[in-house]
Amino acid sequence: MPLDHRRLRGPEESQPPTLWAAAAAEDEEDEEGAGAAARDPCALRPLFARAGLLSQAQGSAYVELGSGTKVLCAAWGPREAAEPGPGRLICEFRRAPFAGRGARGRPGAAAEREAEREAAAALREALEPAVRLGRYPRARLAVSALLLQDGGSALAAAVSAAALALADAGVEMYDLAVGCALCRPPAPAASWMLQPAEPEERRAAARLTLALLPALNQVSAVLGGGRGGPPEDWAQALRLGLDGCHRQYPVLRQSLLRAAQRRRSTPPS
Repeated sequence: MPLDHRRLRGPEESQPPTLWAAAAAEDEEDEEGAGAAARDPCALRPLFARAGLLSQAQGSAYVELGSGTKVLCAAWGPREAAEPGPGRLICEFRRAPFAGRGARGRPGAAAEREAEREAAAALREALEPAVRLGRYPRARLAVSALLLQDGGSALAAAVSAAALALADAGVEMYDLAVGCALCRPPAPAASWMLQPAEPEERRAAARLTLALLPALNQVSAVLGGGRGGPPEDWAQALRLGLDGCHRQYPVLRQSLLRAAQRRRSTPPS
């Protein structure tokens, strides 16, 4: 019997894809549990930062954490504002349609817009103490953060990336704002964990995100909630987060320095 070359020959037997999807989900949960059990709570995720990579913006930065979180930020310098008064910082936070794992709600839904507005307000609260807004009367500065992949600690990564982008744009700042996130597992005697991944954040009993100006040793923002235990445990979490910010600071500062060196070595077009 001649073969029909216009058709693809499929297998003689087949199985429903739901069997493989369930097995993959079980393997993923096992890997997440093993990784959480073997991880040092005080260890930082690997951090990659690069400033000055977007030509369409005055300043830009990209920050990636070892947990998979990827944030891209763009900043624009002072522009004339319509209303008189001191300078204003306008922050925007958006999630890419492919940022989260698993099922995602309809883009532009009310819940998603509200979450983005809350993240933008937290971003502005963390960045305003770092920017010398008094030097920009009747002007507005803008920074936009795009979450490309949410692997956990997304807001903290956005704070660091946005501060890098503003500095790369030439905005006068007191210091770089460095973000750090923590979470506490639901176990009774569990300790706080630095830079939690997305599964750890999902199962956490309490969360904490803080922003620090390391050179000034000044906390610019604290955002937290949940059942974190007595005040002494929250104080311990703050100390751990401050230490995490100080340890990330040299990486961000070196990234900004390398961007300035690249800009200086590039001949003007």
